[in-house]
Formats: sequence, structure tokens, C-alpha cells
Amino acid sequence: MTADVEACSAQDTYQSAAGKMSSLGVGALPVMQNGQVVGMVTDRDLVVRGLSHNNQAGTIQSVMSGRVVTVSPEASVEEAAALMSQHQVRRLPVVENGNLVGMLALGDLAVQQQSDEKAGAALTQISERNHLQ
Repeated sequence: MTADVEACSAQDTYQSAAGKMSSLGVGALPVMQNGQVVGMVTDRDLVVRGLSHNNQAGTIQSVMSGRVVTVSPEASVEEAAALMSQHQVRRLPVVENGNLVGMLALGDLAVQQQSDEKAGAALTQISERNHLQ
């Protein structure tokens, strides 16, 4: 997992979130409110749900995914891969005692040799389901 995760708020502008993603070299940010993860926003959300509707001055709340799937730092690689596959997500906020402590990406699973097969299977299932929609 990646520790020291940057986040944004639901009131941030598209430009603010996009700038943060660009400077960090990431494609997604957790959305925080009152110290809790309340959503996720991706670069794709900004484009497809925001800019494509000619709404360049919108806020993250209007484009974020409010359905957040999280994982515990104690979860196994298999559990994380299963969650990613089941919920069709490539990134999981890692939450401990209600606090964001990191971000786990599908790529993080793939870098561990013993999890290559699990990450590959999760990606296959995520891609197949998204392709069918």
C-alpha cells in the first residue's frame, strides 16, 4: 500500500483535484469529510461526469463515486483482490479505526510475486465486467 495519501474534499473544484492528481502522478483521490472517507474521484470521473457536460467549474461532490469500498491494513492480499474484483474497483482506501492510513492499488498487488495471479485474476474480472456495461 501507499502511505501518506493525499485527499481532496467534496467542495474542491475539478481544477484543484486535477492539479493535485497531476502533481502527485496519480489517477484517483479519496474524498474526505470530517476525517472520514466519503468518496473517491478519478481522472476519468472529472472528464466523463464533469467536463464532458461543459461544467468546468463544478465541485468534486458532483462527480465523485460515493460508494466507497475500503480495506483494513490487516487484510490479506487475497481478501483485497477479492474486494477489488467483487466491487469492480482498482483502488481501495486502507482505513484503520475510521482513519485513512493508505491506498492499495491493483498495481500494488501485482508487484508482489505471490500475488501476481490474484491481481491478474482481479483485473480480468474487473475489465470483463466493465466491458460488458
